[in-house]
Amino acid sequence: MADSNFIDYVKIYCASGNGGAGSTHLRRAKYVPKGGPDGGDGGRGGHIILRANPQFWTLIHLKYRKHIKAEHGGAGSGQLCKGKNGEDIYLDVPVGTVAKDAETGEMLFELMEPWEERILVKGGRGGLGNNNFKSATNQTPRYSQPGEPGEEGWFILELKVLADVGLVGFPNAGKSTLLAAVSAAKPKIANYPFTTLEPNLGIVSYYEDQSFVMADIPGIIEGAHLGKGIGLRFLRHIERNSILLFMIPSDSEDPAQDYSVLLNELKEYNPELLVKGRVLAVSKSDLLDEKSKAELESRLPAEVPHIFFSALTGENIQQLKDLLWKVLHDENK
Repeated sequence: MADSNFIDYVKIYCASGNGGAGSTHLRRAKYVPKGGPDGGDGGRGGHIILRANPQFWTLIHLKYRKHIKAEHGGAGSGQLCKGKNGEDIYLDVPVGTVAKDAETGEMLFELMEPWEERILVKGGRGGLGNNNFKSATNQTPRYSQPGEPGEEGWFILELKVLADVGLVGFPNAGKSTLLAAVSAAKPKIANYPFTTLEPNLGIVSYYEDQSFVMADIPGIIEGAHLGKGIGLRFLRHIERNSILLFMIPSDSEDPAQDYSVLLNELKEYNPELLVKGRVLAVSKSDLLDEKSKAELESRLPAEVPHIFFSALTGENIQQLKDLLWKVLHDENK
């Protein structure tokens, strides 16, 4: 993956700005030798803010930007002049980005809406100038507040791909071939396992200028939820898909067992994934005759809608899109 432009995980150090100190100043003028306090407040330290930019699809722009520090707030001054606020730093990230504390692993927030903004590290408050502390019994306070320190720490940003339909299957099940057949996406395709090492997105055109987004997730193997293969790294992308299209190749020795293994990997990773709508598609159906299809169909789980298709010959491609559209809109009702 060294030459890949798709980066879905970065670890960055962020430090917000310190607040500026308040001013301890007494008004002095030619005819006012003993004026009252007029020290201004310090400025706020700069925040570091994450912003969900729908034009971004990867975190590669943050891969080599490991240390990010915001500007400190300016100190207050006389004549009630407030210090300048530190400039905020905006980090644009793709929609679907999750921010976590790197030390504890705690999820801080996730950005789900375009142009949504969340403060990752908050700038320190500026200190109050001595003007704030005057009273009837203390008319010339000679003290003020220092600014508050900013926040700092290591954070993890993870991207979870947003798509309507997520392709789930073992390596070399034909997921990339299907995506290339129904969209303009051009994923790498070859006849060996783990061809896909990163998620690929494609827009599938439907009737009357309607469309939906399909994501080709790298292949899952048994034990992926434990970190085997590359499954653990990419299972999180399945969380953001509205429905799941399970793909089993027609030359599988036991389609029902394959489906069961895939389903169990999702369950072990996150049981909530089982709530999503599902479709089961048997790929490479051009290798089967009608008798073989009937025999194979009898071994498929009855509770899940299924279809046979061939991306190579185009068999049932439109029917597959019809089925996905129906299940997708049933889920969204």
